[in-house]
Amino acid sequence: MTDAKIPATESEVVARHWNNIDWRRNASIVRDLRQRIYRASRQGNRRKVRSLQRLMLKCSANKETSIRKVTLSNAGRSTPGVDKVTVKTPAARTRLMEQLSSYEPWKAQPVRRVFIPKANGKQRPLGIPTIRDRCMQAIVKNALEPEWEAKFEPCSYGFRPGRSCHDAIGRIYTISRPNKKKKWVVDADITGAFDNIRHETVLNALRGFPGKALVKAWLKVGIMEGQQWSKTEVGTPQGGVISPLLANIALHGMEQAVGVTYRKHKHTSNLQGPRALVRYADDFVIFTESEADAEQARTDISHWLKERGLALSEEKTKIRHLKEGFDFLGFHVRHYPVSNTKTGWKLLIKPSKESVQRLIYRLKQEWRSSIGQNADTVIKRLNPIIRGWGNYFRIGVSQETFGKVDDWMFKKERQWINKTHPKKGRGWKRKTYFGMKAEGRTDRWVFGSKEYYLLKLQWIPISRHQLVIYDYSPDNPDLAIYWEERNQKRVHILPHKRQRELAGRQKGKCLHCHESLYNDEELHTHHIVPKSKGGKDNRENLELVHLYCHQQKHYEAIQSA
Repeated sequence: MTDAKIPATESEVVARHWNNIDWRRNASIVRDLRQRIYRASRQGNRRKVRSLQRLMLKCSANKETSIRKVTLSNAGRSTPGVDKVTVKTPAARTRLMEQLSSYEPWKAQPVRRVFIPKANGKQRPLGIPTIRDRCMQAIVKNALEPEWEAKFEPCSYGFRPGRSCHDAIGRIYTISRPNKKKKWVVDADITGAFDNIRHETVLNALRGFPGKALVKAWLKVGIMEGQQWSKTEVGTPQGGVISPLLANIALHGMEQAVGVTYRKHKHTSNLQGPRALVRYADDFVIFTESEADAEQARTDISHWLKERGLALSEEKTKIRHLKEGFDFLGFHVRHYPVSNTKTGWKLLIKPSKESVQRLIYRLKQEWRSSIGQNADTVIKRLNPIIRGWGNYFRIGVSQETFGKVDDWMFKKERQWINKTHPKKGRGWKRKTYFGMKAEGRTDRWVFGSKEYYLLKLQWIPISRHQLVIYDYSPDNPDLAIYWEERNQKRVHILPHKRQRELAGRQKGKCLHCHESLYNDEELHTHHIVPKSKGGKDNRENLELVHLYCHQQKHYEAIQSA
């Protein structure tokens, strides 16, 4: 006698579609299309670019990949739009896929206005689109971005694939060295760049793009603040998936406006001419050889920005000499007098005073709120902050700053212990909370418990960042090996030693979908032989995979059982 098969519920059938998606195949299809669009754009073949973009917009692999990115990877995946809908289950993702594939005319919904605090105490307005609109924006972005990656200027480093703040700082280092001539800096600040960009500037740049009508709808759809709707005549909402790309498109051409020129040689370039520019989204600095030319550069860029509905902040835009120094992306760049160099000066790029103050303020708030908590809870809350800040500033001259913050932290540790155990003796406190708790280190004053210990910034080694070459892009099919090697070097950003070991062994790739481990998805450790079947916790039986890849592995195992 055999058991009768129980019919699957509708939700199980719907979920099964999502759980059976071949992500490795999807990634290959999307990557191939992006590379073909990039190559056609480089060749100036507009007809082929538009044809491939239409194919990308209709591609089911692009739609599924975009839904996964928005609902599993993005930081705001749990934040709803005006429709108050979030997507958290496989069944819900399959239904969303069906909605995005329907032939009904797309109607964008207003963005939800929220405010988040800025470092200066002011409020930053964010516009949160609905999940449906965010997924559609991700689909459109995959069609639009590679075309512009083939055009963007090499000085642009913000919100672009394969580029980061560290690349912008690395570029500043090459321009600012004491043996270079460009020692005057226009430290620029655009007033409300995202909020004031003219829509016509963006839409004119997208002439002929198959998804232009969708972009226009997102720009013009309006904002809901509470129950109040307001029209949007200018600006791109901060919070949209496609907004950073649109801002980069609007600001494209800044290098030409400033008059930056290059002397090209093979795949590298050197600046020629009296000016240089480094831009990260709407933050940028212009380097010149004289103060008079710096004044002229500020005038030139002001006229160019005015055509796009933007203006420099008179209060925050300054002209400085490198002897005075300037702050950029959290770092302080400055020439310091020394006696052991030919020029008599040395370039040092350190964490800025403001960055250190913000860190101290945040750590102080965490310590205050941790009174009454046990040591494990305190350490789990503080370690990610310390590790993230240290990994960001490890590329600069930061050891002295790291040491000062560690000294301050030691005082806070003692204060916390004294408040938590006011009646215990000094010897008991030292024995309980301090000791050689960090494996492989001889430091006897490490704060921790029996299971966890608090990191020290001084343990994070200074590591110089390798600057991305000229206009190299991950969408260039000829540079696959170059980008694979760069991806392998990102292992240090992972929080745990075991994760770093596994990522290094896997060359920075998830062994399920074969995509980069560093795509902002949560990472899980998968047992190749399950523990229920005698599998062990040794490295040979472990692999590092994305959260959803891990879930899919277990789903496949259940289906095959």
